[in-house]
Amino acid sequence: MRKRIRIALLNPNSNSATTDLMLKIAKRAAPPGVLIEGVTMRYGPPFIADETALAEAAKLIVQAGIKAESDGADAIVVAGFGDPGLIDLRKAVNIPVTGIAEAGMLKAAQGGRNFSIITTTPDLKQSIEHTAILYGHSNRLQAVHLTVGDTNKVMNDKCLMSKALLKIANLSAENDGVEAILIGGGPLASSAEYIASESPLPIVEPVREGVLLAISRVFANTERIQDSDAITGSVKGLGAS
Repeated sequence: MRKRIRIALLNPNSNSATTDLMLKIAKRAAPPGVLIEGVTMRYGPPFIADETALAEAAKLIVQAGIKAESDGADAIVVAGFGDPGLIDLRKAVNIPVTGIAEAGMLKAAQGGRNFSIITTTPDLKQSIEHTAILYGHSNRLQAVHLTVGDTNKVMNDKCLMSKALLKIANLSAENDGVEAILIGGGPLASSAEYIASESPLPIVEPVREGVLLAISRVFANTERIQDSDAITGSVKGLGAS
């Protein structure tokens, strides 16, 4: 019987309510036999709104990811849109590590589509653009649109946030020549269904995509290990003859 897959969903901020929100989305995306476990940072910023907070979160994510592996996780999802700590964490563990920005951009650009990103954090716009370059999507990313108004006020009111994100999604659909729109943030994912119901373009929700990509990587990793074991067994068999 195939063992249950365990995925650690790492929220890079210290807000447990945000973890719970993303965990619900992740569980809806996961097929039977996959256990998603949310992890909230013990300290640090409750909301990542600038590059200083992003850098602080990166260090915490590496520590949390190492612990998740030791606790038996089969894969890790970094559930912050800047994918903080992802590169260093990959070097530190032996299980697949997936970022929601990585997965979201991959899905948004699928089939050579041009896409835009809608988000709420003006101080992270440059970081988002750099992340697109890092993942090889700079030619596909046409624009990063920001909601209008105070970020904290927008983020703390789901109705206001959803309407603000829809407004810039429609603006992008009309003006950017894109074929998909990516929601730029884990906490923003709760607005995805509303935006998708009102937008003329496909809306890509990054938490869902992060979970699906992580699961596919677990299966790919398992197949590699099995192939390696089979080759090792064959070599031992040859040696015995």
